[in-house]
Amino acid sequence: MDRAISETQPSNPLSSAATSSSSMCSTSSEAGDSPVTSLRFELQDDRYQLSCRTASGSYSYRSLAVLSGHIGSVSCLALCGEFILSASQGKDIIVWQQPDLRLFTKFGQGDGSVKALVTVGNKVFTAHQDSRIRVWKVSRRSENIFRLVDTLPTTKDYLGKFMKQSNYVQTRRHHKKLWIEHADSISCLAVHNGLIYSGSWDKTLKVWRLSNLKCLESINAHDDAINGLVAIKGTVYSASADGKIKAWGKVGKSSHSLKGILEGHKDVSINSVVVSEDGRWVYGGGSDGFVMGWEGSGNLSSWKAICETKAHRMAVLCMCLMGEILCSGSADKSIGIWKREIYGKLSKVGVISGHEGPVKCLQPSASNVGGGFLLYSGSLDKSIRVWWVPNHSANRDDTSPTENTARKSIVLC
Repeated sequence: MDRAISETQPSNPLSSAATSSSSMCSTSSEAGDSPVTSLRFELQDDRYQLSCRTASGSYSYRSLAVLSGHIGSVSCLALCGEFILSASQGKDIIVWQQPDLRLFTKFGQGDGSVKALVTVGNKVFTAHQDSRIRVWKVSRRSENIFRLVDTLPTTKDYLGKFMKQSNYVQTRRHHKKLWIEHADSISCLAVHNGLIYSGSWDKTLKVWRLSNLKCLESINAHDDAINGLVAIKGTVYSASADGKIKAWGKVGKSSHSLKGILEGHKDVSINSVVVSEDGRWVYGGGSDGFVMGWEGSGNLSSWKAICETKAHRMAVLCMCLMGEILCSGSADKSIGIWKREIYGKLSKVGVISGHEGPVKCLQPSASNVGGGFLLYSGSLDKSIRVWWVPNHSANRDDTSPTENTARKSIVLC
């Protein structure tokens, strides 16, 4: 398609997304290298759009940027204020500066393959294949802006328990460990109400206090590996290879207890779980390519199945929610875009293709951009891609003039 392109350098159309994003890591760019100049490209042809209607009525999308730099498969993504963090099986964590998406810095090399990461305040927590959680502090004063400050379990926690025999538990590898230690890879993390939750392939869910990093609980949560965690509205949801999503809650200072079990398909691993902001809708992505949905009661004490959708030809590996839009990443290398309809059922909006390997992780931007949002996807092809997803359903006839203008003014790296 022929199109006229004029190169300009006025204010960045995505700057508002970067400056208004979550201030979880309030850092400033103080790197020694001068920032890479970003160019805004004005697409003058009205026919050219970042998403377009296909013959089937759904939408297809094009990539805004492809970020390369990891030496291994991209395993997880997280927003950190003005930064987007990506981690890989190659043990490295890359910090990308928004909105121009230049490589800002790297940290964490040599600390074991990174399986998950979360950010809270001025700290970043990374979960590793070596069964450890590492804590990084974001510092404005140091050249090494992400500095390792602790490892969980902490030395203080370990020394306080290792001499008492009752603190040891039998692990599945037929040797004993302290109950505060994970015995296998830590696959997922979640932060909620001053607590950190870690799920592991050792089938346990551990609870840590944010303020002093002490391990408070270890729960024998599942019969197989835990693959995903979400904590919202006082409830923690754990998704497992045993085919179940379990809901955990606590009242006051009591320990966590099981609130309910959401059953998936028999002999099918649930690889990912997402929950709506109000806690009403729960969705699980399975190894059979299905996305299943449940509706919670008013007090979230019970759940009923409300939909099961064949979303992909192969396993669903990851999901994310942005308002009423659900995105699913799959081993079939595609990303499905779905809209939550009445009663929680999902209708297909479009399919994103472009990765050359399975899509392992998804992270939506925190702010609206031109009537939609930015979606970051990480893949086993070692790349991160950036997409623009509109906030409309497949039934919508056209976009507004405002959205159309925003679509044609975008940063390309």
